[in-house]
Amino acid sequence: MSATRLDEIDRKILAELQADGRMTNVELAKRVGISAPPCLRRVRTLEESGFIRGYHAEVDARELGFEVQVFAMVGLQSQAEADLSAFEARCRAWPLVRECHMLNGEVDFILKCVAPDLSTFQRFLTEELTAADNVGSVKTSLVIRGAKDDPGVPFEVLEARLNKSA
Repeated sequence: MSATRLDEIDRKILAELQADGRMTNVELAKRVGISAPPCLRRVRTLEESGFIRGYHAEVDARELGFEVQVFAMVGLQSQAEADLSAFEARCRAWPLVRECHMLNGEVDFILKCVAPDLSTFQRFLTEELTAADNVGSVKTSLVIRGAKDDPGVPFEVLEARLNKSA
């Protein structure tokens, strides 16, 4: 099911849950203008269809002692599908790697990593990441500060696009 096949109420449900995944079904139903039972059915359908992949708490990494955030740009020696998949599997196994994205262009992957301190990240970088099979190059950038970190998608852009095409 594509986003264009969702109706306005489904999109409102997704937008509200994206903003606050902890609200009760009764509150959600009130915000989107339907009664609670059909709202719950719609949420379950959105979950089963893969539009809602999970519910998470947004934790403050620095408050928890993860002072270092680094983006690592990784170049592989081989881009054969088996090698790409093997690297992705390896990234999923590394706890310090929080995001892994395959890119088009000079860099094969960008990894978002967190660590409690620079020496922990450096150990990961030298003993695990650069030592991993098929890794040809790694360039890192230490995050000084973040200006924006919005999860999800901008529903207002989707709505504007759908209203324009209607």
